[in-house]
Amino acid sequence: MINPFFRNKGPFTIEKLLNLAVIKNEKNFIKTKIFDIKDLLLSTKKDITFFHSKKYELIASNTKASFCLTTSNLAHILPKTCKKIIVDNVLVSTSKITKVFYPNSVTDDFDSTVKYINKSSYKNTVKYGKNVLIGKNVKIGKKCLIGHNTILESNVVIGDNCSIGSNVIIRNTIINNSVNILDNCVIGKKGFGFFPNKNKNIRYPHIGIVIINDNAEIGCGSTIDRGSISNTIIGKNTFLDNQIHIAHNNKIGDNCIIAGQVGFAGSSTLGNNVMIGGQAGISGHLKIGDNVQIAGGSGVIKSIPDNSRVMGYPAKDLKSFIKDSK
Repeated sequence: MINPFFRNKGPFTIEKLLNLAVIKNEKNFIKTKIFDIKDLLLSTKKDITFFHSKKYELIASNTKASFCLTTSNLAHILPKTCKKIIVDNVLVSTSKITKVFYPNSVTDDFDSTVKYINKSSYKNTVKYGKNVLIGKNVKIGKKCLIGHNTILESNVVIGDNCSIGSNVIIRNTIINNSVNILDNCVIGKKGFGFFPNKNKNIRYPHIGIVIINDNAEIGCGSTIDRGSISNTIIGKNTFLDNQIHIAHNNKIGDNCIIAGQVGFAGSSTLGNNVMIGGQAGISGHLKIGDNVQIAGGSGVIKSIPDNSRVMGYPAKDLKSFIKDSK
């Protein structure tokens, strides 16, 4: 379970799980119990997973999951120990299965359980401003500061020596020690995940959380979405400038510096010591290596190896960009 806050309704037998999710299947499986849905990498023999793109071929070939939602074109890549469930649309089916396990992970309404911090057990242990609200299952460490009008909704853990600015909203998030969250940030809300439909768009459950590691700083007005099927992670000593958007499932490494108005689509991974200039855009499902430098205004649409310097749209090697611009 990647989110310690959401309640998992499992286990289910595979037959019941598919019936509840309204997924047709021609095979009659033994009534094996399935405990959770996880990605290809994290799945165990107790889990069901999904495989929808050949770019995950290597991981898929080694998955430990007992069952996998996939297509007929990709099924042969999975190991023999993984039973294939062939579906027309893998991601829609995955959404349905996830919703069965975690029915409360689709909506993201405001937290009606919040109360003023001066009526909580933290009234004498935290230095706070006016109109600070906290929800259920909130833990705050030693020597923390919380600014005016900030709301810590349910399911938030904050370490020691943290500073949370004013007008901040946080939910479904673990913040480690000595982290600074500046004013007007929104952290831990669900990501922009849905399947377009002419009558009513199908929302994708977000069962992950946000994890912000030691000594990180999140600039004013930034938004960090919680993960959909894995967690969104900000590394140690990584600094984000103002008005940055981190979409669901992104993994940002340690000691990264990201300038203002940079946007990340979902499920990309950044290595350590990455530097990104202002207003750059990073597409989804990419791998950016260690020690990479990305110039401001660049559009990154493919993975970048370690120690690279890139610029332009589409972003390419800096020397090539300068040569082509002459």
